[in-house]
Amino acid sequence: MRQGRDTGFQAPLWRAIAVYRIAALIYATILVIRNCTLYARPMAAWPVLAIMAGWTVFTTYAYANPARRRPSLFVADLLLTAAVLAASVPIVGRVALGEGKPTLAVAWHVAPVLAWAVAGGRRGGIAAAVFMGATDLVVRAHYDQAAYTGSVLMLLAAIAVGYLVRLAEDAHGRLQRAVELEAATRERERLARDIHDSVLQVLALVQRRETGELAKLAGETEAALRNLVARHAAETVDDRSEVDLMTLLGPYASASVTISGPAAPVRLPGPTARELAAAVVAALDNVGQHCPSGTKTFLLIEDEPSAVVVTVRDDGPGMAPDRLEEAAAQGRLGVAQSIRGRLADLGGTATITATPGEGTEVELRLSRLT
Repeated sequence: MRQGRDTGFQAPLWRAIAVYRIAALIYATILVIRNCTLYARPMAAWPVLAIMAGWTVFTTYAYANPARRRPSLFVADLLLTAAVLAASVPIVGRVALGEGKPTLAVAWHVAPVLAWAVAGGRRGGIAAAVFMGATDLVVRAHYDQAAYTGSVLMLLAAIAVGYLVRLAEDAHGRLQRAVELEAATRERERLARDIHDSVLQVLALVQRRETGELAKLAGETEAALRNLVARHAAETVDDRSEVDLMTLLGPYASASVTISGPAAPVRLPGPTARELAAAVVAALDNVGQHCPSGTKTFLLIEDEPSAVVVTVRDDGPGMAPDRLEEAAAQGRLGVAQSIRGRLADLGGTATITATPGEGTEVELRLSRLT
């Protein structure tokens, strides 16, 4: 049961169940008035109808508020309705029931099944329908086509309602994500306009008029700001859809980082693409931390039929072949956890090749078959 949860589409469903319960109560009352003279205990039918009316009022109030839709309420609804069904045996009588007279809860007993289907989906609806259908068959004590038809129709209604609820929830979730993505995109565009109209223009002016280190810093700062805005756009991708890896890594291009890749999008499942991009960013961060300023880094993305391969190569000073093992032995697990660990979790591999004086190369390979 999805306790305390109410999406925008559910409120009309709960109102529809309340209307159905009221209509079913009226129908049950009409049948009691018509058939009470044939009951074994006709006077006892009226207190049961009063209980049904009171429970209808209570559930209409209780199901209207998501906070009150607790598992105890759904169980109580099912058990009380089953008790009303069971009361038909002493009140209506076995003889009248065997002759085809309806139970006291005729049609009214479907309402809790619909409530379970809305709250618990198909599984909840099926469980409630099986329980209520079995109770109805035991009360009727005759197993003909008419008896089975009612239970089967109730089961089919529970499956249909539960399925529609799931579809509506998925559609509602997609709509929410689309609204959030649109809002994030608009905010990014607003920030881009503000930055372009102020900071970026100033930095571009400084870069043109000045020389030396100041011009270099202005150019790098301008590139970093542009990448920051673009990176925010890449981070607002729906996790349930495929993501272009080039879109995630593109914002990291700068004066010192050159990115090369296929012209077509390199699509991967959202979480997978984000983890792979995080491993690449960790490799770029290592270059920034351990290499001198101005070190060039080359990022190559290859989209092979069976795998995606990302290579990060720098022209820095490199390192000794056993440097990574020494760092791990000393408890420094940055590379092991942020790069190799991520690829291992994805079912891929990370190969690090370093030679003193010749730079470092990190190859990240992720199979598309995993």
